Amino acid sequence: MSKTSREIVLDILLDIDRNDRFAGDALGGALRANQFMNKKERAYISRLTEGVTEQKIRLDYILNQFSKTKIKKSKPVIRCILRMAAYEIFYMDAVPDEAACNEYVNLTGKRGFRTLKGYVNGVLRSVCRNKAAITYPSMEDGVESYLSVKYSVPEELVGFLLKEYSTDQLEQILQAGEQERGTTIRVNTMQTTTEKFRNILIEKGIKVEKGYYNQTSLIISGYDYIRTVPGFHEGLFTVQDESSSLQVLAAGIRSGDVILDVCAAPGGKTMYAAEQTGERGHVYARDISEEKVDKIDENLERLELHNVSTKVWDAAVPDPDMIEKADVVLADLPCSGLGVMARKNDIKYHVTEDMVRELAAIQKTILDVCAVYVKPGGTLIYSTCTIDRIENEENVTAFLKAHEEYELESLSDYMPECLKKRAEKGYITLLQGVDHCDGFFISRLRRRK
Repeated sequence: MSKTSREIVLDILLDIDRNDRFAGDALGGALRANQFMNKKERAYISRLTEGVTEQKIRLDYILNQFSKTKIKKSKPVIRCILRMAAYEIFYMDAVPDEAACNEYVNLTGKRGFRTLKGYVNGVLRSVCRNKAAITYPSMEDGVESYLSVKYSVPEELVGFLLKEYSTDQLEQILQAGEQERGTTIRVNTMQTTTEKFRNILIEKGIKVEKGYYNQTSLIISGYDYIRTVPGFHEGLFTVQDESSSLQVLAAGIRSGDVILDVCAAPGGKTMYAAEQTGERGHVYARDISEEKVDKIDENLERLELHNVSTKVWDAAVPDPDMIEKADVVLADLPCSGLGVMARKNDIKYHVTEDMVRELAAIQKTILDVCAVYVKPGGTLIYSTCTIDRIENEENVTAFLKAHEEYELESLSDYMPECLKKRAEKGYITLLQGVDHCDGFFISRLRRRK
């Protein structure tokens, strides 16, 4: 007997809870396993899974007001069922509250917890009765508590970010996670033009907006599955946020340049660099595992790019064969991911200040290794998809102190008009909710001749 959509979501949430998996990985696997479900059911599964994950702290705050047992101490199945129900009650209007309660009480029994049906029923009925009267922390109760519950972000992380951003700035950043966003793609201009491909998508009923910063970027929505979007299998586009594509533009790649992309998976930057340098140039793309490199190879084959060599290589390990071989080194390094919280809605539950400092140390090591790969007069682009100074500005300062042969060089000539002023100092931090893209840090370091 096939499972209902709610049962599938419950299994996904239990997978995340028990195996410490990221929601995107667990959801993606479940959708692939149920790829023949109709579009409406798949959308429901995605929204409920992502919504419960995104709003977990806020949902627990609500439920704890009506449960004698704290939600975190409940049995995993019951905890997930209560969160799912609360999310439907507060954020989804398709099913009346009473009907939603009945569905989840029945699901409790179906999962072998018949003795807890009364408990689940009591909590959910109380939530429904008091829905409009629930109170939440205010600013007067403390900024950290207020932002934590309102945007479902751990208080520790809120406190960490408040060291760098004002309350208003941080609230604007966190609000980005509450907003609907399309998928940003970059058109493969070696195969088609941006305008021609845009018209193809519109003809197929896909909603298309032009990008804000890159003329080859489009923002799409209203599709079922990215692999079903026209042009995917023909290599006419790749999924890439504009912030990531700006990193490649910041390099100022010229035809015939030799590029080294040290942490390249899944290949978005590699592919864009390959298009920029052309057949006269070459891109060396590396990453730490066979799985990651296979992903790069898959994308290169789909886009029919032949001026790229891939290799499994740990970026923290020096490669004597690459010393002073690269005109441009792209170092988009592993980071805390605080810039993509709006898209990857469970990153926030994993980040601590200790973790940030550990990552910053790894980044310093890799940057030191990368320094010798750049030809005199060449460019090192250091970037991350995070927004804290420890991993960004402080790493650049430490690098320049250790490598006097390098200097910061203005990014203004490589940025769109609206970002030129902020990029003059040689680096820029893009912020989700403030800019029209993911949060991202980009710096341009020139090796003196």
